[in-house]
Amino acid sequence: MLGADDYALDRVPDNARYPWWTVAVQRFGQLSDLTVFLLGATLGAGMSFWGAFWSLTLGSVILELVAIFAGIAGVREGLSTSVLARWTGFGRLGSALIGLVVATSLIGWFGIQNAIFAEGLHALMDGVPVWVWSIVTGLGVTALVVYGFRWMAWIAYITVPAFLLLAGWSVIGEFTKHSIGDLIGTEPFGEPMSIATGATIVAGSYIAGAVLTPDMTRFNRTSGDVVKQTVVSITLGQYVLGLVGVLLAYAIKEADVVSIFGATSGALGIIILVSATVKINDWNLYSSSLGFVNTLSTVFGVRLNRVVATIAIGVVGTALSAAGILDRFADFLTVLGVAMPPIAGIMVAEYFLVRRWRPALDEARANGRLPETEPGWVPATLVIWVASAVLGWWTEQEQFGIPALNSLAVAGILYVAAGKAGLVRGTRELPVATGGTGG
Repeated sequence: MLGADDYALDRVPDNARYPWWTVAVQRFGQLSDLTVFLLGATLGAGMSFWGAFWSLTLGSVILELVAIFAGIAGVREGLSTSVLARWTGFGRLGSALIGLVVATSLIGWFGIQNAIFAEGLHALMDGVPVWVWSIVTGLGVTALVVYGFRWMAWIAYITVPAFLLLAGWSVIGEFTKHSIGDLIGTEPFGEPMSIATGATIVAGSYIAGAVLTPDMTRFNRTSGDVVKQTVVSITLGQYVLGLVGVLLAYAIKEADVVSIFGATSGALGIIILVSATVKINDWNLYSSSLGFVNTLSTVFGVRLNRVVATIAIGVVGTALSAAGILDRFADFLTVLGVAMPPIAGIMVAEYFLVRRWRPALDEARANGRLPETEPGWVPATLVIWVASAVLGWWTEQEQFGIPALNSLAVAGILYVAAGKAGLVRGTRELPVATGGTGG
C-alpha cells in the first residue's frame, strides 16, 4: 500500500529504530513554534523576568519527567500510547477509550491549527481565499503523514532549522534596539500572575504531547536516547525560547510578540509560517491516526491500515477547518484535554511500580511479539481516571496548584494504592486484538 503503516498495532522492530537525534528533532519541532514565544510573553506580561524564569523551570521539569517515564515505557515496548495502554492499567476497552479521546482531540486541534495556517498564508498572499488555503494546507500535511515517521523526520530536518534561523533573525533584529540587562530588570506591565499560575500555563501547554510520548519514542533505540532527546528538546524548545518570549514582551511592551514575526512579509514570512506549523500539525494527525486504528481494532476487530485512517482523518479535519466551524469546539477540546494527564499517571504507575501486567510484556518482548492475552476492562482504573480528570478540571476552575500535575499525581498515587490493595484486576483475559500490517 502507498505510504507506511508504521507498525500501528505492533512492536516496532529493532531494525526500524532510529538514532536519537532523528527523534529529537521532531520532538524539538513540536515544542518550538510561534506559540512558545507567545507563552513566554504571557508570563512576562504578568511577572518579573525571574518569576517567569522559575515558572518555566518548574513547568518544564514537570513535562520532562512525564515525557521521560512515558517515553522509556514506549522505547522498551516499541508500542504506541493507546496500544501500550492495554497492558499498563487500562485493558482492551479502556485503551479503546484512550484511542478515541486522542483521535477526537487531535483531529480537532489538527483542524484548528490548519485554519490558523491558512489564515496566515491568506494574510501574506491575499489573492487566495482562506478556505482554499485550508484545503491546500490540510491535504498537504495529510499527504506527508501518509508516508509516516521517516518522511516526517526528513521534513523536520528542513523545517526546524528554517524556523530557528528566520525567527532568530527577527528576534535579533528586535533585541539590537535594547539592552538585555535593562530588559531583564523590566517591570511586568499586565495583570499580576503567580509563579504557580505561570507553571500551570507552561506544563499545560504541552502535557498532551508528553502523555503521547510513546507514539514517538517507540522509534528510539535505548532508554538513554529518550532521556537525551527529552532534555534537549524541552530545554531548548520550550525553556530557552520561552525565556526569549519573556524578553520580547518587555521589549515591545505587549504580549502579542508574534506580531514581530508577522511583520516579516514575502517569501521569508511564508517560510516562517510553514516551518512553524507543519512540524506540529503532522504529529497531531499522526497520533490521531494511531489512536483511531487502535480503537477500531479493539472494539470492532477491524484491521485498518494507518494510511487509510490518516487519509480519512486528514480529509475530515481539512473539511472542518475549511468550513470554519472548528473554533466553536475549542472549549470541548479543552475539556477533553483534562483527561490526558491522568492517563500518564496511571500508565507510569502500572509499568514501573504496580507491574500487574509487566511480566506478560517482558516475556512477549523477549520473543519480539505482543502478549497472547490482554485484560478486557480494568474497573479500578476507569474510576481513578474519571476521578482524577474531574479533580484536574475542578482545580483548574478554582486556580488551585497546577491542574495537570494535580490530576497526574493523584491518578498515579490512587493507582498504586489500588494495586497494593489488590483492586487492580481485569474483568477477564481476552485473546489479544491485533491486526497490524507491519511497516
